[in-house]
Amino acid sequence: MSAMAQRLPTTFEQARAGAISIAADALVRGELVVLPTDTVYGIGADAFNPKAVQALLDAKGRGRQMPPPVLVSEVATLDALATAVPAWARALADVFWPGPLTLVCREQSSLQWDLGETHSTVAIRVPDHPVALALLERTGPLAVSSANLTGQPAATDADAAEEMLGEKVAVILDDGATPGDSDSPSTIVDATSATPRLLRLGALSVDDLNRVLAEHGEAIVAPEAPIQ
Repeated sequence: MSAMAQRLPTTFEQARAGAISIAADALVRGELVVLPTDTVYGIGADAFNPKAVQALLDAKGRGRQMPPPVLVSEVATLDALATAVPAWARALADVFWPGPLTLVCREQSSLQWDLGETHSTVAIRVPDHPVALALLERTGPLAVSSANLTGQPAATDADAAEEMLGEKVAVILDDGATPGDSDSPSTIVDATSATPRLLRLGALSVDDLNRVLAEHGEAIVAPEAPIQ
């Protein structure tokens, strides 16, 4: 995008539906949209449009070796995108979705997309934010990464997102400050094997995870050095 993004308020109910419709149309055209989530603002693209996903990575200054997560609107979509999901991972999803939990799963082999160098995995989350969920219900799965330039703090309001990405996106959905902050991203758990492994500690603590995992005879395995 060469011009500044169209910034649309969503804090008033009467404006929200129209703003979400404009954002959804932009995503269908292969453009990028900034949207609020329950953690930080995200920059989103149609997950099934490889050019749009590459534009997202380019906008952030990020390489294909760091593919974006995929946001969906409901837990039921997990099986459409992932395969061989362990029972303990489903339990985490049932308890913490919508919410700040990202599950890295084996992707369905039939999916026609290119998110980057995923090694046949996909990171999936259902955000707990009404604007994000309403948009996802219109568009289906979106590739969404934090709305910031690589190396900069994630945007927690539309001003910060616009300053960093305003010339690279078509629409900014402005819903005020996010409930979360840049130091509390989603917690990421590797669900590609039988043992739950912590990839990033975020808004959900190890104790939060283990309270659910214990019911399945599991406990989270934390890395010696946390992933940032």
